[in-house]
Amino acid sequence: MRSRYSAYALGLRDYLLASWHPTTRPSELELDAATRWLGLSIKQRRATGPDRAEVEFVARYRVGGGSAVRLHERSRFRREGDSWFYVDGDQPG
Repeated sequence: MRSRYSAYALGLRDYLLASWHPTTRPSELELDAATRWLGLSIKQRRATGPDRAEVEFVARYRVGGGSAVRLHERSRFRREGDSWFYVDGDQPG
């Protein structure tokens, strides 16, 4: 999770696509150069199976000179071999 946040902050599109599970990975990913990532807070992480996990986090960002925005998500990951892949996520209610 932290590596994907860092990749968003650094604009590492190729890493983001490579760490996305092939079954849910988009064919293209556009990153907005005006987005500035301000911080990441991991709220909870838990194993949901031998090769599956969830991470709940809050990431803060700002686009251009706008107000800071909070992204609160519960992300699902799957391990294949030695690598973890982002599968999908939802925003807790």
